[in-house]
Amino acid sequence: MEFKDYYQIMGVKKDATQDEIKRAYRKLARKYHPDVSKEADAEAKFKELGEAYEVLKDPEKRAAYDQLGSQYRAGQEFRPPPDWDAGFEFRDFGGAEHDMGGFSDFFESLFGGAARRAQPGGARRTREFRMRGEDRHAKVVVELEDSYRGATRSITLQVPEVTADGHVRTRARTLNVRIPKGVRQGQQIRLAGQGGSGVGGSPAGDLYLEIEFNPNSRYRVEGADVYMTLPVAPWEAALGATVKAPTPAGPVDLKIPPNSQGGQKLRLKGRGIPAREPGDFYVELRIALPRADNEQARQAYETMQREFAFNPRAGMEV
Repeated sequence: MEFKDYYQIMGVKKDATQDEIKRAYRKLARKYHPDVSKEADAEAKFKELGEAYEVLKDPEKRAAYDQLGSQYRAGQEFRPPPDWDAGFEFRDFGGAEHDMGGFSDFFESLFGGAARRAQPGGARRTREFRMRGEDRHAKVVVELEDSYRGATRSITLQVPEVTADGHVRTRARTLNVRIPKGVRQGQQIRLAGQGGSGVGGSPAGDLYLEIEFNPNSRYRVEGADVYMTLPVAPWEAALGATVKAPTPAGPVDLKIPPNSQGGQKLRLKGRGIPAREPGDFYVELRIALPRADNEQARQAYETMQREFAFNPRAGMEV
């Protein structure tokens, strides 16, 4: 998948105002509209233009795209970095935005998830000058340890807004958020009344925070189960040992059975994410070999080579 430069598609500078973007779209839409254009690729260009405008006309999508776009060029091979949109606050998607089928895989990879996270009917309107505030959504990254213990965290979101001169900027918004014990990846925390402001005395909308666990953690999460790779010394694996192993709830004494192998999984039942039916915690063993970087270490390995009738490639027909 290639990165799309929406500014290049619309022929505007990256600091263009919202009005300049609107004028550029109207001009190019007239030029490439399939009903009037005689260019062979008019329909494709019109579709691409509509996709670019869908992003750049919306201050929230544009601010998130701008942060990402500073790292890529048009046509460059692209895969969205993990949690690239974390910390950005989005409005509820409504109307045509629920149907992303007409846009490219590039658009879907960035904004399709935001549309799916949106709650139907989030912004309820009446014919009077009263309107409930829009619901908003943001992805936030927390540590897995918070799910084990519960925590209150200060979380800063980037809220895009349009300045008086028509430029898009972001405003930092900091909230103290309670992370409930046992929260799962992808679960949403609802903050009542923290969404968009209501009109005519109507209540504000809600803010939904989608939980993601820190991808740089030593742990890997699948549902309620948690996985970790633990390095062990060759003699610990061969002879058996009891070693200290970290878990999100704190260190535990882990018994390594004799003759354990690299890649072997040890299961700690009920030590996964807490719940009425908690997940399990799996430790995958990795044999860590000492370096033969001195004479004593080399002699030890030479002794092993003489004493052990061991061929790690036995059975591979080589």
